[in-house]
Amino acid sequence: MSQAVDASRIPELRDIVAFALQEAKTAGASQAEADVSLQQGLNVTVRLGEVETIEYQRDRALGITVYFNGAKGSASSADLRPEAVRAMVAKACSIATFTARDEFAGLADAADMARELPDLDLHHPWTLTPEVAIGMATACEAAGMAVDPRLTNSEGASVSTHRGVRVYGNSHGFLAGYPTTSHSVSCVLLAQDGDDMQRDYWYTAARAPEGLDDLEQVGRRAGQRAIARLGARQISTRKAPVLFAADIARGFFGHMVSAVRGSSQYRKSSFLQDAAGEQVLPGFVQMQERPHLLRAMASSPFDAEGVTTRDRELVCNGVLQGYVLGSYSARKLGLHTTGNAGGIHNLLVTSSAGLLDLPALFARMGSGLYVTELMGQGVNGVTGDYSRGATGFWVENGELAYPVHEVTVAGNLKAMYRGVQALGSDIDLLGAIRTGPVLVDEVTIAGG
Repeated sequence: MSQAVDASRIPELRDIVAFALQEAKTAGASQAEADVSLQQGLNVTVRLGEVETIEYQRDRALGITVYFNGAKGSASSADLRPEAVRAMVAKACSIATFTARDEFAGLADAADMARELPDLDLHHPWTLTPEVAIGMATACEAAGMAVDPRLTNSEGASVSTHRGVRVYGNSHGFLAGYPTTSHSVSCVLLAQDGDDMQRDYWYTAARAPEGLDDLEQVGRRAGQRAIARLGARQISTRKAPVLFAADIARGFFGHMVSAVRGSSQYRKSSFLQDAAGEQVLPGFVQMQERPHLLRAMASSPFDAEGVTTRDRELVCNGVLQGYVLGSYSARKLGLHTTGNAGGIHNLLVTSSAGLLDLPALFARMGSGLYVTELMGQGVNGVTGDYSRGATGFWVENGELAYPVHEVTVAGNLKAMYRGVQALGSDIDLLGAIRTGPVLVDEVTIAGG
């Protein structure tokens, strides 16, 4: 096999997948699907001006799932030679003989397979040597440390580049793949003033290297954030508005996506059980899935089952329009797949009332907590109960007053979603959910 990890490998990988599918057919499988991927990456971390790690990654993986009239077996291999592929398929078929028949198991419907594959501009290789990456990480960290003499320590600055190519095929005749890249720069710094020590970070990520923020600005932002947290204090327990920063808001809305996934719905383990058609957010909030945005981090022409990805409105005027479904969960619910096997594809959270910049959000909030970091996993997906450790800043009369730490933000997600007051214009573009800061009214803040 050649050493490249790009579109030139697709014909070779298509042949491997086609061979695996033919072996499954020969073994008597009624249906089969296979997925092969190649990954390559470089990650360099510099701490206090010294190289701490240089990691080079190169992986390959092939997986197959076979169905014998609803009985399912899966196997995988990192060996792509024909004899290894043949043995892997045989193992999957053997496993299927021990599994119970499931009437809902199987491929997505043939009619749902992607027919046209738009070029989403997801592949932008970065020819980055370890020496150049070390220089970039060193400059990023140095720029951050130079912000203030109270920046006395570092957890390091990292530069990463990653490329991959994937091909998926199934016994419906679907067989396609595409290459992707992702790159990032991050920095974590520690500030100290007497006995007070605080840590903060910043990062940037993009499909193309030219889409990354200036690396020295990443370092400076990390330093400024760490310095701003010095003098953090606890506050007394109270109820007050909370403003989640954009990267935190991404996770806040992620809990909603998890609650409307098909697996949560058919297991009846969701705080938004059977909520399609219900008002779950204020009327000004819209959620739109846009799978085909160019260069976006969660774009894809087809989902993990080969189903066409399409634009859809998940929430319209605050009303939940449907669920996030792959074919299995759709069948369990008596519904149709939404092309979300493997996850959501670029969910845009927008406001028909307009988006506010950060000063305007502070003014709208008046007095409350601006959350910039959350800790812990205190979210109950069944009840919606929410309780997480938080740090950030107390806002008084629309202005930042002082940093806050060692507090807990608590409430119930159903009420918190209904209590959304405004959305911000500083959109976080680094994940599958694209949102700005979100202002939530009347949340319990437990302090000292």
